[in-house]
Amino acid sequence: MQTFVFPNWVNRFTVVSIVGGLAVAGYLATCLFGAIHPEIINVGHQPKQPVPFSHRIHAGQLKLDCRYCHNTVEKTGFAAIPATATCGNCHGGNRVKEGATLGIVKGDSPLLEPVRVSLETKNPVLWEKVHDVPDFVYFNHSAHINRGVSCVSCHGRIDTMEVVTQVEPLSMKWCLDCHRNPEPNIRDPQLVTALDFKPEDPEAYGKEWAKKLGIKPNVSCSTCHR
Repeated sequence: MQTFVFPNWVNRFTVVSIVGGLAVAGYLATCLFGAIHPEIINVGHQPKQPVPFSHRIHAGQLKLDCRYCHNTVEKTGFAAIPATATCGNCHGGNRVKEGATLGIVKGDSPLLEPVRVSLETKNPVLWEKVHDVPDFVYFNHSAHINRGVSCVSCHGRIDTMEVVTQVEPLSMKWCLDCHRNPEPNIRDPQLVTALDFKPEDPEAYGKEWAKKLGIKPNVSCSTCHR
């Protein structure tokens, strides 16, 4: 009686297949965790910051343009967190060493101590991200800002917030809903940072600017997952 024996490579193939399957499962589980993590999709996410920066005062009362601090938002995919030197333009204070930018606004406030230390040591202030998407999602700020999508569409009325809070889910469905019907979020690109702007007829206004700008968002997977 002849006994059928598998070749030796089958044993190695079986082990590799099991290990590979577990690795893929682990990767998919990690992606899922990142996609549904509370800090990614939870409306109301409001991390504590090292400095109690008030957007209500700076963007609301003082009318500072968003691009004064987030100065890369029109040019790159990232809306840069401002360097401490930007804060130092107003808040440098008396402890700043010679040669550094001096400021005169609340220069001795204890709440601004991390800013003064950062200016002296050249170490950045460790701000906490409020709005984030998983690393496997590609999002380009400049592509949206330059095509008339206002900051308020994704971040809400930042100019009324004492502490910045996430107001939209940032989920895939939320993004796709906008790509499939972008008109409500389209405006004159010159007004993207006018957070209190409200057209008389938002639907007609959005359609007009969507047509002017040739807005036809892509909804294929490769648009955001590259």
